[in-house]
Amino acid sequence: MIAAAPAFSSTRVLGSYVQVHSKLMSIFLTKLLIVVALSLFIVGLAGCSSEGANPTHLPTATPTPTLTIYSGRSEELVSPIIKEFSKLTGIKVAVRWGGSSELAATIMEEGENTPSDIFYSQDPGALGAVSAQLMTLPDATLNKVKPEFRSTNGSWVGVSGRARSVAFSTKRVAESELPDSIWGFTDQKWKGRLAWAPTNGSFQVMVTGMRKLWGDQKTKEWLMGIHANKPTVHKNNSTQIKSIGDGEVDIGFVNHYYLLRFLDESVDGFPVRNYHPKAGDPGSLIMVSGIGILKNSKQSEAAIKFVDFLLSSVGQQYFTSKTFEYPVAENIKISTALVPLSKFQQPNIDLADLADLKGTLKLIQNAGVL
Repeated sequence: MIAAAPAFSSTRVLGSYVQVHSKLMSIFLTKLLIVVALSLFIVGLAGCSSEGANPTHLPTATPTPTLTIYSGRSEELVSPIIKEFSKLTGIKVAVRWGGSSELAATIMEEGENTPSDIFYSQDPGALGAVSAQLMTLPDATLNKVKPEFRSTNGSWVGVSGRARSVAFSTKRVAESELPDSIWGFTDQKWKGRLAWAPTNGSFQVMVTGMRKLWGDQKTKEWLMGIHANKPTVHKNNSTQIKSIGDGEVDIGFVNHYYLLRFLDESVDGFPVRNYHPKAGDPGSLIMVSGIGILKNSKQSEAAIKFVDFLLSSVGQQYFTSKTFEYPVAENIKISTALVPLSKFQQPNIDLADLADLKGTLKLIQNAGVL
C-alpha cells in the first residue's frame, strides 16, 4: 500500500518567494545607493575645483622650501655642515660658491631681485658692503653670539672665528728669530724666504685692520717692504703652507687653521708651526666668518633656522673640531689643537673697522702689489 504524498500548498510557496525576493531587492537597492552616493561625491569634487585638479577646500601638501645660499666660504670647508642641516630638517639647500667680495658685488647688482636668501661671507667686510639689503636678525639669534662677534645693527652674526698668524718652517727658522711684529718681515734678511696671497680675502681683511692700527701710510710702506723682499705669490693659504712644508719658503702669512688641517692629516709630523706676533699686532688679527639674511627672502623662516643651526652646539662643535676654527657662541669647548685666544694679545679692532675693503684694494694697488 502506497502512502499518500503531502498536500501541495501554493500559499506557502508564494510566501517564501516573496520573502526571498524582498531580501534580494533590499541588497540591490543598498548597493545602488552606495554607487550613486560615490558618484555624486566625485562629481562634487570636480565641480568645486576651478582648475579641475586640486580642490581648494581640501588640504594640499606644503612644498618643501629651498634655501639659496651665496657662500664666500669654500665648498670644502662648509659643505658638510650645510648637508647635515638639510638632512636633519628636510629643507633643501642650493649653494652658489664664490669669493665673498665677488658675491657681495653680485648681490648689490641684483638688488631686490636677488635669488639669494642667505649671504655667508668669509669676512665682515663683504657683509658690511651689503648691509642695507640684509634684514635685522631676531634677538634670540643675535644673543647666541658674543657681542664682539656680531654687527652692531643686528644685520649679521659671526659664525666662526679665525686668527691671522705667521706660519714658519721649524727646520729652517727658530721661533726666537721671529720678530714681535709682522713689520719685522720687511727686513732684507727675509728676502726670498717669504710667501703671501695678496688677492686672498683674509689677507685683505688683515691689511684693512692694519690700516686702522697703523694708518694708510705705514701700511703702504709695509706692503712695499714685503714686496721688495720678493715673496712667492700664492692664491690662498693652503698652498703657502704646502710651500713651507716642501722647503720652498720659510714664512707665510695665513689663517691659523690651514696649518692645523695639515697637521691633522700628517702621518710623519709636518715641519711647520704657527706663530702669533705679540703686542696686539695686526698679524694676530681675529676675524670672523659671518652670515646675514636678505630682506627680500621668501624663505626667511627657514633661513633663520639655518643660522640658528650654525650657532647651535652641533654647528659650533663642527667648526672647532673639523675645521679648527674658534667658536663664537658661549660655552663651547674648543679643540685641543687650538691656542686659546687668551694666550696671545689680539689687536683692539672692532669688526666694523674691517668693512672698507674697497679702500684696501686701492691701497694695495697703489703699493704696486697688484
